[in-house]
Amino acid sequence: MADTQRLARRPSRRKGWFTYVLRFAVIGYLFLLIAWPVSLVVTNTFENGFDSINNLLNDPDIVSALQLTAFAAVVATAINTVFGVGVSLLLVRYEFPGKRVFSALLDLPLSVSPIVVGLALVLVYGGRGGWFGPTLESWGLRIIFSTPGIIMATAFVALPLVIREVVPVLKEIGTEQEQAARSLGASGWQTFWRITLPSIKWAVVYGVVLTLARSLGEFGAVKVVSGNVLGETRTATLAVEEKYLNFDQEGAYAIAFLLASVSVICIIVVSALRARAGRPRTRKAQP
Repeated sequence: MADTQRLARRPSRRKGWFTYVLRFAVIGYLFLLIAWPVSLVVTNTFENGFDSINNLLNDPDIVSALQLTAFAAVVATAINTVFGVGVSLLLVRYEFPGKRVFSALLDLPLSVSPIVVGLALVLVYGGRGGWFGPTLESWGLRIIFSTPGIIMATAFVALPLVIREVVPVLKEIGTEQEQAARSLGASGWQTFWRITLPSIKWAVVYGVVLTLARSLGEFGAVKVVSGNVLGETRTATLAVEEKYLNFDQEGAYAIAFLLASVSVICIIVVSALRARAGRPRTRKAQP
């Protein structure tokens, strides 16, 4: 009997040791890949206190780069949010020829190098030899080497993020509630606003956060289409490269810290809001 109990305990012990080893390996991997490099950026940024941050905020060219990055990221995120929700509804709620091909093409920005994306935009919207560039410039609209080109490149590289967050949730919730709302006389907009959107709100929020973080850190495509003109089309990521190449590592670390801080703050806020929304609501007992 005792031998049987010992044999029964051995697999559980082995499983326990394996679980601890696996956890240690995962934690070590994340530490070496994410935590340690990010902590080095933080420590190098504040090596001399807040001097590096103050120097950045007092430099009009860096402030202009930060403002341009924030503007392009916000506009690109808004475009991708509206487009992403609409495309998600199209993919889940409707059937049409070429649906699988269309869904596969949506993942193209994640598989193609951003440099290729920037070059493709130049070939299409460039002022010299572009398909639409000369016509648009004759109308007074310049795309490449200006803010619209930066927004287009940023929106393209982050295109699928909202879609890939919303589509699984739409499939999970089904169409029963929407059909019930329509049977009671609700219009399409009322059904979307009161039934569909509340059901997918957290998927949309996470897609927005991922899109914003991706947009803030875009470098390759923006470098091709922006022209990197100081004070006009230079973004924060391009400013990081410029300072690092000019041996101003303190300034490069400071800009990188600001960009990373915005993304981390967004993730923390969303996680806190979701945890608060997931708590069960208790009603006070009536006297």
